[in-house]
Amino acid sequence: MVHLSENSLKILESRYLQRDLKGDITETPDQLFHRVSNAVAAAELNQGNQKDAVFWAGQFYQVLSDLLFLPNSPTLMNAGTSRNQLSACFVLPVEDNLDGIFSTLKNAALIQQSGGGTGFNFSNLRPCGDRISGFGGTASGPVSFMKIFDEATEHVKQGGKRRGANMGILNISHPDIENFITVKKEAGVLRNFNISVGISDAFMQTLAKNGTWALIHPNHKTVVQKISARKLWQGIIDSAWQTGDPGLVFLDTINYQNPTPELGTIESTNPCGEMPLLPYESCNLGSINLSKMIKKGNGKIDIDWGKLAETITVAIRFLDNVIEVNSYIIEDIKKMTKGNRKIGLGVMGWAELLILLEVPYDTDDAVKLAEKLMSFIREKAFETSVLLAQTRGVFPNWSKSIYYPDMPIRNATRTSIAPTGTISIIADTSSSIEPLFALAFHRQHVLNDESLFSINDLFIQYLKSHELYDEKIQEQVMESGTIQNIPQIPEKVKRIFKTALEITPEWQLRHQLAFQEFTDNAVSKTINLPENASTDDVEKIYSTAWKEKAKGITIFRDHSTEKQVIHQGIRSGSIACKVCTN
Repeated sequence: MVHLSENSLKILESRYLQRDLKGDITETPDQLFHRVSNAVAAAELNQGNQKDAVFWAGQFYQVLSDLLFLPNSPTLMNAGTSRNQLSACFVLPVEDNLDGIFSTLKNAALIQQSGGGTGFNFSNLRPCGDRISGFGGTASGPVSFMKIFDEATEHVKQGGKRRGANMGILNISHPDIENFITVKKEAGVLRNFNISVGISDAFMQTLAKNGTWALIHPNHKTVVQKISARKLWQGIIDSAWQTGDPGLVFLDTINYQNPTPELGTIESTNPCGEMPLLPYESCNLGSINLSKMIKKGNGKIDIDWGKLAETITVAIRFLDNVIEVNSYIIEDIKKMTKGNRKIGLGVMGWAELLILLEVPYDTDDAVKLAEKLMSFIREKAFETSVLLAQTRGVFPNWSKSIYYPDMPIRNATRTSIAPTGTISIIADTSSSIEPLFALAFHRQHVLNDESLFSINDLFIQYLKSHELYDEKIQEQVMESGTIQNIPQIPEKVKRIFKTALEITPEWQLRHQLAFQEFTDNAVSKTINLPENASTDDVEKIYSTAWKEKAKGITIFRDHSTEKQVIHQGIRSGSIACKVCTN
């Protein structure tokens, strides 16, 4: 087992290691990795024997304990325990009646209690002020029910260890869309929700013509109001600039790549947007630590493609096994999840891999490498799923999928880029495909009221190996989180170690698009903007994301809200970005 960082141990002790009834920790990190490996390998008994289970338990333990691959948090928390709910992502339907609404709320509470996050599209709910036949009253509208869901989430921690997370989507044609767009301008509202507007191609085409957009009643499909598309769009841009919300979810792009179109239209995603899911679908996620997929030779560092291929093979099998050993809280979720067997293998440590290769984030070389890397991951994940289908069978809804009849495959989807907020701390690497937040930073609201402090080890190692290290430089970095204003640092080094707010939004979006091109599901990525960014900057990013076929887009402008997770510098209060820690 590899050495774990101080912050990794703090996270594991706070959330993941098992405790007795007194609250005392009863397992070590090594025992955690054995617990998870043995529990997930038990799925091998379905088609094999005890020898197979022992072999794969060893393979799983190796990638976990060496921090080459980590699954989503519920798997680490719950595998091999009485709870055993291992999925991170769920989407639940919201029907236009009280029974349906509160049944969904109950299911969401159960999911969040077990460690999962939930996504909803509220567009089926009738608009605020609409007459309710038979009762003489009026409807309160989607936003009011979102506030009820939010309040419930406030009191149900995920897995009893972290705050719940939700995605709330409202389609651009809903009559209450203007209220939805601006709701988070009020401080403290929907604090447990990420919100996104469900955007259609038709709206974007109307916007391009400066046309009028129709708001449609969700029940009887009549036009309730006509509004300037430009006015709606500007409202979205202004709110995103001010608060970071709403993001956009491009539903037509998502459904164009829906692997099971006969089963229905995808209308929602999980809380961070990387998993578009049908109602009652759940998904199991895991991420490969790219900073460990390297080899050294002749004084040079290269990607170890063989090691990466082996890790992908083990990770895909692991995630497929999770579907088998998982405990399903709701029968509808069990049916949909086992029917499509969606999994999402992603990456973390992308920024650190680039640093190791001495490739600046904001270069064509970095974007081209992103395409090559994710293409390789998708291909190997696909091959592994095909091989699994040969021994385990195709996913049950295969005949209703885009793969029928020519491509027998085990999983309807295989890749997804999650934010890896917490598991990247355990792996002691950079989050997902994000640039470094800062060279020194502190995280708040990760361990309740405790903060985690970090200074990037790669940066310190680089300085020492290139004879640039100086205690005064380290002090300056600890104060500001950056080296861009330190004269004695060479320009080449400054390029390699640029941080999120020093990399233009266009480059960040190019990375998202590069990974999205070769990802089955979607990419969770925050486009970080400096405090002086304009609404025009936000509009350009949102428009480009749609044109270039992203499945969703989220931005965050520095200092635009008060309560954030990551702050630049260990001794300063500068806010770096908005991130998800789930």
